[in-house]
Amino acid sequence: MGFLLRCVFLWAMLQRSYMQIAVPATEFNCCEGDILLLLDSSGSVANYEFSRLLLFAAELLRPFSLGRGHVRVGLLQVGTNPNLEFGLDVHNNQESLQRALRSVSQLQGDTNTEVALSVAQRLLTETEEKVPKILLWLTDGVQPGDVDKPMSELKEQGVSVLAVSTVHGNYQVLQRAVTPPLESHLYSVDIDNIEIITEDLKEAIIKIIRAERLRVVHLTSHSAVLQWRPVLSAGSGYYDFRYNTVEKTSRESRRVLPDTSSWVELTNLQPDTSYTASLRPESNQRLFNTLSVNFTTLPDVLSPAVVSVSASGPHQIHVSWGPLQPARVQRYTVEYGAIPAGHVRMVTLHSQQNSTLLTGLEPGTQYLVTVTALHVNGKERAMSVKACTPEALPALADLQLTPVGHQEVHVAWQAHQEGLKGYWLSWERENSRSSSSKPSISSTYLPSSSRSTRLTHLAPSSRVCVSPIYSSGRGDGICCNAERHSDSNRWG
Repeated sequence: MGFLLRCVFLWAMLQRSYMQIAVPATEFNCCEGDILLLLDSSGSVANYEFSRLLLFAAELLRPFSLGRGHVRVGLLQVGTNPNLEFGLDVHNNQESLQRALRSVSQLQGDTNTEVALSVAQRLLTETEEKVPKILLWLTDGVQPGDVDKPMSELKEQGVSVLAVSTVHGNYQVLQRAVTPPLESHLYSVDIDNIEIITEDLKEAIIKIIRAERLRVVHLTSHSAVLQWRPVLSAGSGYYDFRYNTVEKTSRESRRVLPDTSSWVELTNLQPDTSYTASLRPESNQRLFNTLSVNFTTLPDVLSPAVVSVSASGPHQIHVSWGPLQPARVQRYTVEYGAIPAGHVRMVTLHSQQNSTLLTGLEPGTQYLVTVTALHVNGKERAMSVKACTPEALPALADLQLTPVGHQEVHVAWQAHQEGLKGYWLSWERENSRSSSSKPSISSTYLPSSSRSTRLTHLAPSSRVCVSPIYSSGRGDGICCNAERHSDSNRWG
């Protein structure tokens, strides 16, 4: 009869748990850290106890935001051989984690905790994640083996060990295993009443992995963005934020930020200067630690810090520069002249422009290009680069169109052969769908051995263009209109 009642109670608990899973819960965005569940899955744990431990773990972890930058959760089962049910990077949301916890099957077998702890040590310590790490041991405490040494090694490497055991566990072994304080990190509880420790254990975990830190998320020579995890509830207080140079060369700046804040941007900072900042949450509900951070702004970068040029043809060069600083620059001037003694020309541009096209240049010529920025403080900064225009490519020598039939024309041309790769031919083709529709543009590439071709279905007054293609680019082409005489439907 007692067994039947216990089964009914378990069924009711499972049903209640599944109903709760379907309801979205408010997730804590308070914490960042790794939690590895070390779950006793050996034969000494009754099926009922195993299910209750899983339900407890699901409820305990339900409020936390999951994933990198939040809380990562893994599950390692203890049996004859350890089984990593899922690693720390597998579940990034509560729905996925809760579904995985519901599908865990018990291993049975021996309680080989020592071997499982070697796997736990690798998972928690052999990682680049510099976040708090917790090993949460869920066990019946029966013959756990010699765990003193591996537990001590974990704690020496900065892992916090917490434990939950049923009342018949070996309390002395558990006491030596956990990280102080024992009153909040070690729980021995009857499995039927395990839910009574959920809130206390949750608070203990939050104290370890609460992300109480102020960090710099963006930095320039004159600004910084600082971010923190919100710890104040709406209407409960404010943030007292202060900053100054480390050398205290100026008066300390102070800002009072609303309780909904999670970041602040600092502007008008000095370049290449070390600053210290502090954030103190002020609340009428509880005391919070003061967070602080030191940072150094980047060295000053004045425009133009980089100038790049690219030839856009034998007669023009595209010039660009950066960074664009419209708030600090009045105007830009671009001076250019042929080397060594060509005439110098100048272009003046507004502060929001960071590129221009220099035209009217000589082909195959080296130019000196200088970009100068006049800053609002009256200072000038200039940077010069050299650029070469390519040699002018030979143009097409001749192009002839000869009518050969209705909407057909014979196209012939001549070009310089040195370095020639082929020809690019384009023309207007009559649209087959409707005589009143706009003609479509057709094009084709022909090898260098070609000297002529025949085009069909030309549109009236079709424009035919042929350009020579060389290894260094396209030469100037020739275009002709193929006129069709309407009275005789012939081309001419």
